[in-house]
Amino acid sequence: MTTEDLLAGSSMRTVPEDLAYQARRIRRLGVPPQTRDVRIVHELDGILDQVHPATLLRTGSALWEAWSRPPDFTAPDVLLGLDAGGILPTVAVALASDLPYRLAWKLDLDLPDKRRFTEPHARRTEVFTYGDLAGTRVLIVDDEITTGNTLANLITVLRESAVEVTGIACLIEDTAGNARPLLESLGVPLCTLTRL
Repeated sequence: MTTEDLLAGSSMRTVPEDLAYQARRIRRLGVPPQTRDVRIVHELDGILDQVHPATLLRTGSALWEAWSRPPDFTAPDVLLGLDAGGILPTVAVALASDLPYRLAWKLDLDLPDKRRFTEPHARRTEVFTYGDLAGTRVLIVDDEITTGNTLANLITVLRESAVEVTGIACLIEDTAGNARPLLESLGVPLCTLTRL
């Protein structure tokens, strides 16, 4: 994809190749049949190598710039990251954008304004958002997207709560899962730093 493609503001965006984010698929061992047997490892997760704070800042800036560069982007009021892989990318984008963030957790807590959605391919499928987000514009941030089912479930729950989902910003798109058509059908733009 060229810089012109990025600037054209298409609903599905990636950054130019020279900014590609490093990631790869690794087989997971000992997972139940309903659980995805592949894990995407990448520059921020600290699995293959140590992560320098400058890498966190650089990655957050690259993802925020890729998201906010097109002329038709909608500025969010808040970022919403997903437990657990989306935490570091969310913090990185918050630092780059100077926006506040919230996190969705796999913790069922006795708190008001709790919303439940599912992550179908995970061992623990229930995920919860907390706090009243009604009337806000939210940019969802995560580390990777494969099928898009988790994010589609979250988008549905947020919209039912009068939240405007401005888009999704992910470090990696695993094209094996074909998530783009699902997100296009929901009218939600996707921005990624790299595709596998």
